[in-house]
Amino acid sequence: MATQSAQISSSQGLVDGSSGPNSAKDSKCSDSFLSSSPVSLIQSPQVQDLVYWRDPKKTGVVFSVSLLLLLSLAAFSIISVVSYILLALLCVTISFRVYKSVIQAVQKSSEGHPFKALMEKDVSVPPDTFRKYVDISLSYINQGLKHASRLFLVEDLVDSIKLAVLMWLLTYIGAVFNGITVLILADILLFTLPLLYEKNKTQIDNYVGIARNHINTLISTLQKKLPGVKPKSE
Repeated sequence: MATQSAQISSSQGLVDGSSGPNSAKDSKCSDSFLSSSPVSLIQSPQVQDLVYWRDPKKTGVVFSVSLLLLLSLAAFSIISVVSYILLALLCVTISFRVYKSVIQAVQKSSEGHPFKALMEKDVSVPPDTFRKYVDISLSYINQGLKHASRLFLVEDLVDSIKLAVLMWLLTYIGAVFNGITVLILADILLFTLPLLYEKNKTQIDNYVGIARNHINTLISTLQKKLPGVKPKSE
């Protein structure tokens, strides 16, 4: 009993001590993870211009191509899709090459290879650029692993329970949809929800605020009932 009491006290101390310097450090790491994660890519001006349809022609092309690619992957294997794309590209370039050769033979001109300008361009990847993106990818991986260890090793019980609930919900989603279907739905939502939100911002914010209050109340109730968990101060 004394040992069990000591373990509970130590667990309580770990939870209570989360408001100290370690908590600030972890909060800083979490903030840096979110700021450097792919979420920051969605917040870039170029992506926002696409999803908010600032240029309808450009967004329409990107949306159509991405949706067509995902639908193709849903109907065919990735090997078939890649092969068809490369085959179509080769058909276009070979046809254009033959066409220009015939025109040059008829007109007796010496314009040379029609893709000469493109062939002379340097398409190699500079070592500095390669190392830069490797370092960025490595930082994402390291931060992701640190965040995952924090959740799976139950540093914060409530956050780990949130992840467990999310995984439980995903099991139901996985039973209804496969990965490609989820990507197709995500692609459609990515190009429709931001525009709908922009047009109905006030009403959506009102409903989101109500839902957030209910969720915060539920989490606060759980924190009070779970043993050894101290409610976080706002």
